[in-house]
Amino acid sequence: MGAGQAGKENELRARLDARFRGPLMSYFTRRVGDRAEAEDLTQEVFVRLIGSNSLENLDHADAFVFRVASNLLRDRSRKVLRSGGSLPLDEAVINELAREFVEDRGPERVLLGKERLADVLAALDELGERTRNIFILFRLENMKQKDIAAVYGISPSTVEKHVMKAVMHLSLRFGEGEL
Repeated sequence: MGAGQAGKENELRARLDARFRGPLMSYFTRRVGDRAEAEDLTQEVFVRLIGSNSLENLDHADAFVFRVASNLLRDRSRKVLRSGGSLPLDEAVINELAREFVEDRGPERVLLGKERLADVLAALDELGERTRNIFILFRLENMKQKDIAAVYGISPSTVEKHVMKAVMHLSLRFGEGEL
């Protein structure tokens, strides 16, 4: 590797770190519950991104970075489960699982749920890609608005406007009590 290539990699690593370290750490910490492991996973994302050579434009890398992070978590889970280990469950996950097992899960309810989810996803597809992605990160991934703002290079108030636009769109589409 030449000095020019090493310099480019160092510059890319610094830009990735500045833009994605906080959001990735939040993403991983919520899912693994261990800050040290979240740091290791964040570094692994950076290594994979730099090694992939498919990250030409960092300005449009948001979805790609989080797809790599999601795949890395999935790989980690498979590896732990294959080795006979178990993944720790926090209290919120245990409560959610208990609630799911208690609820009535008849075939009709499952079908209605899948149809409702498809309707909501279709409605979200009607929004611009950025608004849809910001809404999903905020509402489904529970990312903080300031972290989303850092990922997209926009202000937190702009993130809030995108979230409100999506909420209003869904409210108009489905009515306030139906979501």
